[in-house]
Parts: sequence; C-alpha cells; structure tokens
Amino acid sequence: MFAEERRQKILALLHLEKRVIAKELAERFEISIDSIRRDLTIMEEQGLLQKTHGGAIPSMKVRQPPQPPELRYGEGTQEGNAIAKLAVSYIREKDTLFIGSSSLTYLLLKHLPEQMPLTIVTNSMKVAEALREREWIDTYLIGGRVKPSGNMTDVLASESIRQFKFDIGFMTGGGISDEGIFVATPEVAAFGRAASAVSRRRIGMATHHVIGQDGFAKGGAVEDLDVLITDEKADQEVVKRIQETGVKVVVAKTEESSSLC
Repeated sequence: MFAEERRQKILALLHLEKRVIAKELAERFEISIDSIRRDLTIMEEQGLLQKTHGGAIPSMKVRQPPQPPELRYGEGTQEGNAIAKLAVSYIREKDTLFIGSSSLTYLLLKHLPEQMPLTIVTNSMKVAEALREREWIDTYLIGGRVKPSGNMTDVLASESIRQFKFDIGFMTGGGISDEGIFVATPEVAAFGRAASAVSRRRIGMATHHVIGQDGFAKGGAVEDLDVLITDEKADQEVVKRIQETGVKVVVAKTEESSSLC
C-alpha cells in the first residue's frame, strides 16, 4: 500500500471513529509505529487532523457552529451521560444551581435525584420546559433576546444573571484546555464569564472531543474551575497540563468500562 493511500484510509477511519490510536494503526496496516507517527505528522501539517498523545483527533475550525436543537438536546453519548451522572453527585439538597444551554449540561436533568428540593436558574427555554413539572424544583428563566435555539446569551442575559448567586455553576465549552474555556461567539463568552463570577463553586464538564481544543472566543480561564469532569478517552497529556493549573480533574467511567473492571 502506498503511503498516500494509507493516509486516506487513516483519514476515513478518523472521520468514522473521531479518534485514532497510533499503536492500533500500526497493527492495522502492519507497519512500524514510527511510520504511523510520520503519517500523522504530515497529515497534521496538511491541516487534516490534530495530533494527540498516542494518536490523533479530527482537525477543528476555530469557530464551530452550534448543533441544531434537535441534535443538541438528545439522549447523549455514553461518555456524556457518565460525565453528567458524576456531576450530579456534587449536588446537595436545597442547592441553587446554574445549568446552561449546552447538550452536556442538558443531560444533567435526567440524572437529578427525584424529589430533591433545588433551585435552578437557566438561560435555556428547553431546560426550563423540562423542569417545569418538577414541583420540588424552583426554576428561574433569565431574561434576554431569545435566539432560534431558545437560549439567551446577550447583554441583557449577562446583566440578568448577575442578580443571582449560585452554590454550583456547571460550565462547558466547545473547547477546554490549559489555555482556557472556549466558545463560539463573544456574547456567549461574556455570558459564561458572568455565570462563573456569581458561582461559589464551578464544575466544568467536557467530553474527550473538546479536551485540548481551543476556539474563537475565550469564556474564562480553566483555573477558574474547581473541578473538571471528563471521560476516559481524554488526552492524558492535556489533562496533565490542566491539572498543573491547580484544577482537580475527575474521570467519569462509562457503564460499559465499569462492567469490565
């Protein structure tokens, strides 16, 4: 097999699985791991992927468009649900929480304990609607211009959220690394900073897909987080750099991996 043909197959595999491991590629193509590393280096230089410790992930544009609501607010991945379930374990009875409009924070809702009295503030109409009939939860929807997604992140929303104080604020982004927490637009970044500023404790949530990624607008410093919850597939090199900023990183295990232990 020619090198270019092999790289095309690596690229197709990467698009399918969203991550490749150098050792596994070497075994798959029956070549040395050094040859695979050279392939990945060349492909990174061509802008086709981003190398990670031990493999590679798809190359991402600096500015990622948000998912449409029908995809954002679904059942979630195994990793996403494991992260959400672990994040919920930090919640205590009668806490006041900020839950935003991301697909990952939306997963918190199905893992919240039944009948636990809470106060939840959100900038998402979808989150507010999902909580509306839970009588044991006091739900507050902040004001602002409503986007087609049903979320509010403008200047009015940022001013509105400053009127509250939270025991826990759950923070996410399209990219999280030792360089910061990144989102798609400056207004979302400003809103995220405002929510973080009024949270006594900040719990970050990020699947391995966004760990090590940067983005268009910086929504805060990663060291502002008290805890960052991610999954087992997160790049360990990036995780180590985040830990060196003083952030506690906790790994959520999926039910599948737990059953293998």
